[in-house]
Amino acid sequence: MNLKRLSQFGSPILGLLLFGVSLWAIAAQLREFDYRDIFQSMAGIPKVYLLLACACTALNYLMLTGYDTLAMRYIRRSIPFRKIALTAIVSQAITNTAGLELLTGSAIRYRFYSGWGLSTLEIAKVITFCHVSFWLGFFAVAGLVLIAEPVFVPSLLRIPSNSLYPLGTIFLFLVAGYLLWNVWSHKPMKLGKWAIPRLPVKISLYQAAIATLDWAVAGGVLYVLLLANAPLSYPSFFGIYILGQLAGVISNVPGGLGVFETVLLLSLSGQISSPELFGALLAYRGIYYFFPLIVAIVLLGIYEVRQQLNKKVGKRQKPARKREC
Repeated sequence: MNLKRLSQFGSPILGLLLFGVSLWAIAAQLREFDYRDIFQSMAGIPKVYLLLACACTALNYLMLTGYDTLAMRYIRRSIPFRKIALTAIVSQAITNTAGLELLTGSAIRYRFYSGWGLSTLEIAKVITFCHVSFWLGFFAVAGLVLIAEPVFVPSLLRIPSNSLYPLGTIFLFLVAGYLLWNVWSHKPMKLGKWAIPRLPVKISLYQAAIATLDWAVAGGVLYVLLLANAPLSYPSFFGIYILGQLAGVISNVPGGLGVFETVLLLSLSGQISSPELFGALLAYRGIYYFFPLIVAIVLLGIYEVRQQLNKKVGKRQKPARKREC
């Protein structure tokens, strides 16, 4: 078996193993508590915090449309914002929950944009742009947080060092290198089969700003839910949030389900009781992941129904071909 095949099978297996370990860790943390305590804690979150979490989610998804908007500027195509927003929101909501970006978000972007006149090459550039934006924002925010705020590393993660300062430094060097490369280079960057396009300086700065704010606001959704039970400072919380997201991304589990919760439970158990923390995490999953997923599925369904109706109307209005004598 060659390395390519091994990587194809190894990644899902590793994800399943990490998912199983995460479930075991969560069960160990919650063993001494009644599940009713968790649901009572979730039900006890004040409505004002729930509304703030919903507002942060709406703001975050609005900001996610910035990736596709900038991508259109980069490929010099003009598409109405309502179409860009529909594509961005549906693709991001489904990808956030289902994972597998190449099979979900990319396929949805191709479905929408190909119907609106973009070529396959242009769609590939948009997809690459959005991928790069995601990682650029993550590296920028994670680098700043991991350097500025010490983060406790749970032993379950098996990270050799208790300090993530070196990792934060590497992340910031990657961001700085990417931005400087956009300034000085005149050719795309090749990473294996991927070709990262060189962007105009103005677009790359906008890209970094939107991506950074995207992650900061996304973390705010869970933060306001936790405020009901503990007076956490946002910088200290956000470092743990980023660590959990990093573990979720590495695990390859869709949405980091279980892995993200494990990191939060192990890191914050000394400040918030496990039932209260898990109640907030359940509310976070519902508000940030599952509710947008339902909205995305409804929007996608409406779009597909309209497409089918337009095809039928077009066929009826098409004039009959005249028979030649």
